[in-house]
Amino acid sequence: MSTAAVEQPHDDVSLTALAEEIMERHPGYRVEIIGGQILVTPSPDAAHAWALTTLVLPFAMAGLHGGDTAVLQNVSIWLPDAPEDFATPDLCIVDADIDDHHIERNCYDSIAFRMVLEVTSSNWKTDLHTKVGAYADADVPVYVIVDRKHQRLHVLTDPADDEYTTHRLYSPGEMVTLPDCIGAQVKLDVAEILKAGQAKK
Repeated sequence: MSTAAVEQPHDDVSLTALAEEIMERHPGYRVEIIGGQILVTPSPDAAHAWALTTLVLPFAMAGLHGGDTAVLQNVSIWLPDAPEDFATPDLCIVDADIDDHHIERNCYDSIAFRMVLEVTSSNWKTDLHTKVGAYADADVPVYVIVDRKHQRLHVLTDPADDEYTTHRLYSPGEMVTLPDCIGAQVKLDVAEILKAGQAKK
């Protein structure tokens, strides 16, 4: 099942109201508003969750959870493109004072985000295309994509306008050192992460 985009059918009904209605009717589905469209994604599989847990460990071991930063999952970031736009990355590194940056509806100002990370599912095109522009426009310094579809890891840095000017691809067998701007030096083993994201048989 892939991500479905829902356009606003009536001028008198806000996208936010429609998004909330979808969430109430379909518990477990992720609902985001990006570029003035509602994106609905089914619940992730166990392998997706396994990859996320595997990723949390190196960030925590580097000291990024506690002190000046926190390692969080499914925290929504307010996007500047449109008044109702927001996205909910799978994982993020945020400033510890993120509560001071709350805007509304459990969304937080992008200034508090040092890194966002997505693990692809059936919605891989959204992670690889739609969200690249959205996160760059929000000036998130680092965007990491665990691309389970193509078995590689993307690290995007240096946001400018609606794109990242630096985009590096990594394959199994390589180690990735993330930029220091996230708050600590973190190395990721691409093979280990991609293996964790495969369905267990």
